Amino acid sequence: MSVGLTLLGLLESGPRHGYDLKRSYDERFGRDRALHYGQVYSTLARLLKNGLVEVESEPGDGPERKRYAITSAGVSDVADWLDRPEPPEPYLQSTLYAKVVLALLTGRDAADLLDVQRAEHLRLMRELTRRKSEGDLADQLICDHALFHLEADLRWLELTAARLDPLAAQIRS
Repeated sequence: MSVGLTLLGLLESGPRHGYDLKRSYDERFGRDRALHYGQVYSTLARLLKNGLVEVESEPGDGPERKRYAITSAGVSDVADWLDRPEPPEPYLQSTLYAKVVLALLTGRDAADLLDVQRAEHLRLMRELTRRKSEGDLADQLICDHALFHLEADLRWLELTAARLDPLAAQIRS
């Protein structure tokens, strides 16, 4: 996910301080990995340099605080990003595939590797299912996305386990 474009999108509702943007980002998108303040401010500095945000000063008793506002160029970038479909991620050379091939090449038990991986996928699926049942709608959607990907991985693990002998023969020839 593009942090810069996401912060720009959050700014469309109105100018905000960096710490407000961080809090809003973390609440909506950072449930599993919150942004660091340094990342927020370095991203805002880059957006400012590129003309996608501008700084509004806020008078007060203490030091001058910056509020960031999106520019028309920033609005245009967000619109373009939202209109552009994300490329599907086919994982054609996945780590799991590499591990299976290397296990076969090195004489290790690839079936055991697949069994261990299957158990790990099932453990994570149970955890996500629990989180989904306890979470709000955003958590449910996030967990559904992850669960569907894990289900596809499990189908691949089963298919690969069924094809280990022919794969081993092809690798050794």
